[in-house]
Amino acid sequence: MVLLGTIVNGICIVIGTLLGLIFTRIPERFKETVMSGVGLAVLLIGIQMALETDNIVIVLLSILSGAILGELLHLEERLEYIGRWIEGKFVKPERNSTIAQGFITASLMFVIGAMSVIGALDGGLRNDHEILITKAVIDGFVALVLTSTLGIGVLFSVIPVVLYEGSIALLATQINRWVPQDMLDFFIVEMTATGGLLIVALGLNLLKITRIRVANLLPALLMVGVVVYVAQWF
Repeated sequence: MVLLGTIVNGICIVIGTLLGLIFTRIPERFKETVMSGVGLAVLLIGIQMALETDNIVIVLLSILSGAILGELLHLEERLEYIGRWIEGKFVKPERNSTIAQGFITASLMFVIGAMSVIGALDGGLRNDHEILITKAVIDGFVALVLTSTLGIGVLFSVIPVVLYEGSIALLATQINRWVPQDMLDFFIVEMTATGGLLIVALGLNLLKITRIRVANLLPALLMVGVVVYVAQWF
């Protein structure tokens, strides 16, 4: 089943979120320290991924072109709008809510990264779901921690995760007809590095060191394919 890994990933996020709702009464200082720990772990994962690049120029060009495209499309604002819309459906206007923040943070954490792409590609190309199932377990624990701090907004991140991974998995069933294996391997390496930089940015945001508009950098993941394709001709 091509979508098995994607479905398991979605289920683990839901389970993690529901468990996180049980632990919402954790003292604020515990939540703050736990989120700092998550931010540090996310930062480390991103750095490890970013260092895998074989060509920093490709990563740089992908980030720059992706940033321009993301700013033109106002992706961060659109995500925030979706988050606020969800927030308006579930929370009374006078109440202070973190649903939008939970939705955006969780969506970025669960979608960005090599495991989503490589896992979905493996599921589509080889019907191998090991990577996505491993990611599902990690996402479940992260969802638990995020939900205990940011609330039920984390639950809605299941939608972009399933759509993103599912689309890649379905596309991968046909991709080997168009893309040579060596180019695909090259693309995955540089996608890993570019996604790693985005995860570093997300980690810095979680640690409240920066306020980088990570959503506006998301097109960089698509631009990797364009830059790698052009690079093959030189």
